[in-house]
Amino acid sequence: MKILRFSGIITLLIYSLFTLLSITYNPWFSVMHNALSDLGATKANEPWIYNYGLILSAPFLLSFSLHLIHQAKNKTETVGGAFLSISSLFLAFIGIFHSGTEPHGFVSTYFFLQFFLGMFIWGIGNGGFMRKICCLLFISSITGAFFPWPSTALLEIYEIAIIATFVVLLYAENFHKN
Repeated sequence: MKILRFSGIITLLIYSLFTLLSITYNPWFSVMHNALSDLGATKANEPWIYNYGLILSAPFLLSFSLHLIHQAKNKTETVGGAFLSISSLFLAFIGIFHSGTEPHGFVSTYFFLQFFLGMFIWGIGNGGFMRKICCLLFISSITGAFFPWPSTALLEIYEIAIIATFVVLLYAENFHKN
């Protein structure tokens, strides 16, 4: 199960690589005027690149959540990991129900809500440094959602940066323990 500790980092790498590749095929895309999901809409050039990136990232996010559940020291951490596992399904759903389809708004919003709630619950159960970090990241995610961003893409990048911070800090903490 030690290999699973890398799955959060792999999730970030896969998503980032597919997103950057998709941006190269879509020179019209602007983080100042679009949503990241526009890269997966039918009007995009090669929308499958962005959508497949989301779908391929999901199993690694699921593996990351299973790692958290496996390493859980109490029920609260287990519940937090379970919430994160559900968020992995919604990550795949963002790619399946791409921008322009009816459920897209719900599945993309629910992915972020589910992830941040899972992160918060896991942090409460963990205690210590990570409890403080998870609470701060959770407050930052909620606050950021109500901040007037120039574009949806910038909000999404901000929220993804919060996810990345959690994943990287957790990896660093686990790396030093093992």
